[in-house]
Amino acid sequence: MNIEKPVIGITTGDLNGVGIEIIIKTFSDNRMLELCTPVIFASNKVINYYKRLVPENTFNFTSTKDMTKLNPKQINIFNCWEDEVPLQPGVLTEAGGKYAVRSLMVATQCLKDGELDALVTAPIHKSNTNLADFPFTGHTPFFKDKFGVKDVVMLLYNNNIRVGLVTEHIPVSKIAAAITRDAILSKLVILKETLIKDFGIDKPKIAVLGLNPHAGDEGQIGTEEQTIIKPLIDQQRQAGNLTFGPYSADAFFARGIYTEFDAVLAMYHDQGLVAFKTIAQGEGINYTAGLPVIRTSPDHGTAFDIAGKNLADPASFREAVFQALDLVAQRSEYAANTANPMRRGRIEKEKDTEAVV
Repeated sequence: MNIEKPVIGITTGDLNGVGIEIIIKTFSDNRMLELCTPVIFASNKVINYYKRLVPENTFNFTSTKDMTKLNPKQINIFNCWEDEVPLQPGVLTEAGGKYAVRSLMVATQCLKDGELDALVTAPIHKSNTNLADFPFTGHTPFFKDKFGVKDVVMLLYNNNIRVGLVTEHIPVSKIAAAITRDAILSKLVILKETLIKDFGIDKPKIAVLGLNPHAGDEGQIGTEEQTIIKPLIDQQRQAGNLTFGPYSADAFFARGIYTEFDAVLAMYHDQGLVAFKTIAQGEGINYTAGLPVIRTSPDHGTAFDIAGKNLADPASFREAVFQALDLVAQRSEYAANTANPMRRGRIEKEKDTEAVV
């Protein structure tokens, strides 16, 4: 791992979405090359096609098929294919999904092999990735499966708020059945660990939202709060964890109560993410907590409605790159601080003794 100048992998996302456009806009700022060595998993032909659609770009790159021969002073395109891919910006096509998956698979293997310090993924679309033999509802379950971990947390955050989810991309009709004690506990454990390890918060304070309107209103509008969520929160508090709730989601966000916590655990996708995206104003990022590696992404989708029109805002993607760099540094610091604590304590004691002498 190169902490001074990490190697950051970038996937294209859907080839007909805004992914490659925001990649080009982000790395057209040459100052990015002072912070990292970017490796974009794509093909020269696809990149050159989108360069023509962003005429004001200063995106210059070098091409490679060998991760041991990266140019640290340039943008690197790792050629994953040589095929002539039909590009139709703004159109959902089978090819757009097929090559998005190809980019993701190659980049993820490099991440797994330790050739990347972190990975930033551009948005994919579930409809056409399924056609490409990608049996996942999104990036989060894919990475969970690829790295063989028991569970992960989809965590969206910016400087003002962090929101994790108990359930992710499942139908609303199935949410209540998925809200179990074990499911919530697993997410709380991962959320606490990532706040400590990845964000440097020693004693994280976590808020848990209720499932039902008004957090069940004492059992009048559903009983999950009384039978599942609150008993678990009480057990967490008794164990010394700073876990609070369950809170009614509407008042919790409307009154700014989220500012009193290090993270919020929402029960389902829209409960947490409608509020998050309203607060984040396009500068939030998506982080997969619970992995042995670092993966971030922008908090938006493929945006087919503006694809190919040079209208896409790269703010969220650029922030995803910055946060990947911060997470690399924070994990390195955490590892140094927790490695062989007895030896570290002895060294610090020796230094104190030398200072006195």
